[in-house]
Amino acid sequence: MAVIVILLLASISVAGLFLAAFLWSVKSGQFEDDFSPPSRILFDNDTQSSTQS
Repeated sequence: MAVIVILLLASISVAGLFLAAFLWSVKSGQFEDDFSPPSRILFDNDTQSSTQS
C-alpha cells in the first residue's frame, strides 16, 4: 500500500512540473507566433545549397 502512495505522489509531482513548464512557456510567449512557421517554407532562400559544394 505504501508503494501505491509513493507512486501516486511521484506521478502527481511530475504532472505538476509539466504543467508549470507549460504555463511558463505560455507566459513567456513561446506560442505567440502563428504566422511565420507555415509561411517560412514559402520564403526559403537558397543560401545553404549554394554554400555546399
